[in-house]
Amino acid sequence: MTKGGNPQARIFEMADTLRDDFTAVSDEIWGHAELRFVERKSCQAQIAVMEKHGFKITRNAAGIETAFVAERGSEGPVIAFLGEFDALSGLSQKAGLDHHDPIVTGGTGHGCGHNLLGSGAMLAAATLARVAEEQGIPVRVRYYGCPGEEGGSGKAFMAREGLFDDVDAALTWHPAPITGARSNTNLAVISVYYRFEGRAAHASHSAHLGRSALDAMDLMNVGVNFLREHVPPDVRMHYAITDTGGSSPNVVQARAESLYYVRALDVTTALEVIERVNDVARGAALMTGTEVTISVDRGTSNLVPNTVLEQVIHDKLVALGPVPFDAEDHAFARRIQATFPEGAVEASTKLYHAQKDAVLNRIDPDAALHTGIRQFEGAPHHRAGSTDVGDVSWLAPTVQCWTATWALGTPLHTWQVVAQGKSPGAHKAMIHAGKALAATGLEMLTDPEVLKRARAEWQERLNGKRYVSPIPDGVEPQPPREVV
Repeated sequence: MTKGGNPQARIFEMADTLRDDFTAVSDEIWGHAELRFVERKSCQAQIAVMEKHGFKITRNAAGIETAFVAERGSEGPVIAFLGEFDALSGLSQKAGLDHHDPIVTGGTGHGCGHNLLGSGAMLAAATLARVAEEQGIPVRVRYYGCPGEEGGSGKAFMAREGLFDDVDAALTWHPAPITGARSNTNLAVISVYYRFEGRAAHASHSAHLGRSALDAMDLMNVGVNFLREHVPPDVRMHYAITDTGGSSPNVVQARAESLYYVRALDVTTALEVIERVNDVARGAALMTGTEVTISVDRGTSNLVPNTVLEQVIHDKLVALGPVPFDAEDHAFARRIQATFPEGAVEASTKLYHAQKDAVLNRIDPDAALHTGIRQFEGAPHHRAGSTDVGDVSWLAPTVQCWTATWALGTPLHTWQVVAQGKSPGAHKAMIHAGKALAATGLEMLTDPEVLKRARAEWQERLNGKRYVSPIPDGVEPQPPREVV
């Protein structure tokens, strides 16, 4: 029972009271722009602000140097907020500009808005913990500092080690060009390196003494291309050649390496297909007299949607209304839009549109910023791509939302995202997301039926299946090779 008043209104008030600390840490992390699993300064900045707000910290979570768990409260349901803070390589960019101007040529930048993502989730956690204590509501509020989302599967490593096993519900958000909630499924992904080792030789007078690792890799790629006909139609297999063994054609190449991604609608299928790809690699090695080392790099599971919680977070966004942009926010967004290639705005509105027409869902393609709330359809839709949030969703009912952080049409992983990452409009979107997440968490506490129905839906979608980590035991998180 609460102590009276309007707890939802108090959530919104409290978030506004706490906002400055989290806006500041978002900007600080934007400046650090650290890559996956080396986000040391960003991790410490998050820990410092959560300690300031009364959270107890568990460092080196799951044995990962830049992972941590912050918790406040000692009894009641475990409500978890998921945050990220890693950046991307090659996206260095000065803030607030409408033209490309890197801080450091070839440097890093927050091209997916994770400086805002983590800070908004922390704001939600701090807000819910404060209001729950005021209202006398028992709850254990947790913030998970999750490193390495960009190509690292940080949450999957944390899930493998059992960090989410006692969570009752998990909440997160992502910066986007629109505001709203959507029920999504997506693709599981397994990432594997194939390293072939052969024997070098002169390619003209003693080629018979050599064993070509490059030939083995080429044969593997051909074999996988034939395999494409014999996997489910939704499976995606793509690769990059990461080492050709050298640039001299008069040498039989003694080494070669490729990195494969296998994506599927569910993690079980992805694991089955990757074993077939492994067999192709072994066959290529056998044909060429070489050796192959197969090394899993990372993996993530498909998302398990939860329409009960998605409806709740949509209702909170409607109660909040659109992100409160002002004329200066729109003017900056318009200047950013002028840098986009033709068709970018149209592509963005198609990506985020709802299936039904509704006043709330209208996205004006001539607008600079989204000033509505996307309609929530209810039934899940498939969306390509992969996220390590999927692994958490196999362990607890999980919900996500978007808020309009960037100009309509902004493509992810671009300098334009970085340029908008410290703007007043982005700060407003982050605070908006924090309010929606905290209010959704409060709804689960004040109406236990919400959490009960969310868990029932989650169990129904799992249909008796248990979480199987896509990452084998013994595989450790790896930073990008350029920083090793």
